[in-house]
Amino acid sequence: MLTIHKLLPQGQGLAKVLLQRAATVELDWDVRQKSRFAATDNQGRELAIFLPRGQAVRGGDVLVAEDGSLIRAIAAPQRVLKITACATHGTAFDLVRAAYHLGNRHVPIELQPDHLKIEPDHVLADMLRSLHMTVVAADLPFEPEGGAYGGHVTNDGHSHHHHSHGAGHAHGHEHAHSHSHDHAPAQPAGGCGHAQPKAQGATRAGCGHCDHHDHAYHPGQGCGG
Repeated sequence: MLTIHKLLPQGQGLAKVLLQRAATVELDWDVRQKSRFAATDNQGRELAIFLPRGQAVRGGDVLVAEDGSLIRAIAAPQRVLKITACATHGTAFDLVRAAYHLGNRHVPIELQPDHLKIEPDHVLADMLRSLHMTVVAADLPFEPEGGAYGGHVTNDGHSHHHHSHGAGHAHGHEHAHSHSHDHAPAQPAGGCGHAQPKAQGATRAGCGHCDHHDHAYHPGQGCGG
């Protein structure tokens, strides 16, 4: 068994050839957010990881064993909800609003320029659809923002400071817009106040706007509008 106490964020300082030759270990976020865990790398070696408390492992980080072995961490695909603005009825600002309300619930969330990702939650999925978001279940790597944990998980030298600044910027704009467009999103299964039939589950694609207008639903095609 290899014992590991050291992590190099994104393999910082290592030559490219060493990164290419390194063994790998695939881990989902549930494991990577822990500072102590066991795993098996792609060479069949058992690993015992003991990192400083609060330090998460990100995809691309390199674990350094006591014998000098290098093991590159890979963010394993896992079931997530991918959230996008409705292609037919939505705007780019809808994604900012969705991130704001998820942040208010202290939900682990991955921020991308054109989509968000969260762990499966049918109540949150219904809330997001009430905000006219398209929500689709998918198996993808999950790299939530460190700031979502209030300091429980550190950023470990990654480029998350840039994202955190963006999240704060969105917070400031939300106060100027949310009250005029969306008075009741805080209700998990409610939302904008439009009459909508009950959502059909977290794996369903489509946005609440489409439900309001009673468009036919076509799986995999957004809201069907």
